[in-house]
Amino acid sequence: MNITDEFDTIAAISTPLGTGGVGVIRVSGDKAFEIIEKLFTNSNFEPRKFNHGWIVNENEKLDEVLVLPFFAPNSYTGEDVVEIQCHGGINVVKNILDLVLKNGARLAEKGEFTKRAFLNKRMDLSQAEAVADIIHSKTSNFAKVSMKNLSGVLNGKIGEIRNDIFDVLSKITAGIDFPEDVKEPEYDYLIECLENILSKINKVLSGAKTSNIMRQGISVAIVGKPNVGKSSLFNALLNLDRAIVTDIAGTTRDVLRETLDLGIPVTLIDTAGIRGVNNEQDKIEAIGIEYSKQSLDEADLVLFVYDVSQGLKDEDNAIFELVKDKNYIAVANKADLITERNDGIVYISALSGEGVNDLKQVLTSKVCEIEPENLEYVTNSRQQACLNRARVSLEQALMASQIRELQDLISIDVKSALLALDELTGELITDDILDNIFEHFCIGK
Repeated sequence: MNITDEFDTIAAISTPLGTGGVGVIRVSGDKAFEIIEKLFTNSNFEPRKFNHGWIVNENEKLDEVLVLPFFAPNSYTGEDVVEIQCHGGINVVKNILDLVLKNGARLAEKGEFTKRAFLNKRMDLSQAEAVADIIHSKTSNFAKVSMKNLSGVLNGKIGEIRNDIFDVLSKITAGIDFPEDVKEPEYDYLIECLENILSKINKVLSGAKTSNIMRQGISVAIVGKPNVGKSSLFNALLNLDRAIVTDIAGTTRDVLRETLDLGIPVTLIDTAGIRGVNNEQDKIEAIGIEYSKQSLDEADLVLFVYDVSQGLKDEDNAIFELVKDKNYIAVANKADLITERNDGIVYISALSGEGVNDLKQVLTSKVCEIEPENLEYVTNSRQQACLNRARVSLEQALMASQIRELQDLISIDVKSALLALDELTGELITDDILDNIFEHFCIGK
């Protein structure tokens, strides 16, 4: 949808399809109430009041529903919005949506409700992106910090920085355009202002690495030779029977992945046991072993698992040679069968659960070296790119001020920084960038 297009009326299912207590169909646009009045038996709408009645199709009752009206501009999108709350069966929800579309609405595109909220000034772009982060958050911590952006924390800080830049630019411009009435600002003043602004930008960007880790997570590969209990450990850490466990070596032939919430999302990877395979009959296992080695190479952290009841064998030592230069945790499984223990190794019994919580604590300390709750500003890669461009421009302006360069040249870099921040908040945005952002939303949001 082009920014300049005239908005028509859109509709979509806003709850997951499936069996459930309630399903919600959202309708937004100038014809929202006109459409619903054709289908609903009780359309005497008042702000902030539910209406109870039936959705009907040519006098045939489809479902008993509640309808909640929102009058423009006091709605999520800034337009007239109607939400139909019906029973949650798949066919019921789809039938009502089809009826709404038949009577004049069109199916919403991905993220189009939030896109309209942005275009209608109901939120800025950082808040719109926070909606996507909340929807797709893999951990409760990331959902909490993303909520900060939705409440306007990042928007407020960027607005403060933008005002500081605009103030500097205004003073420089006034001195250039009206030299008889206004003096150009002193260079020492410009240096102080620019250094202060750069400090604020650096503070926002200081959480960039943490933001990316919390959004994308890290990968943890469980590696070892066959039959040392990797899949049992995988299941124990997840607290579910995800991987097949047998006493037959080589049971795991493929790579299994599941997400574990340790404050930041951890992609836990169960790999095939690594051993030498030469027999043509074991071609499938050989492929699985190659996948295991690839997962080991790409992992951020490795759990090196061995059978402590048998001690380290040649195959274990060969695998450890692949692991030793990576970030790893040595895990001695079947510890219930031995009594002697050494420091620097986590002893567990994946079968009984002994030591698994201890391993989780060690794992958590490895992947959560920072406290996510203390992250003040959450940024994504697009926002970080805008902030970095603003920082580079301001650094150039600062260097020019330090050598007493002409202020009309300094103003070019200051203005470039301002434009970079305008792109971050959406004050300056193109159709392509906007479409790319909302492409990652789900339909109905």
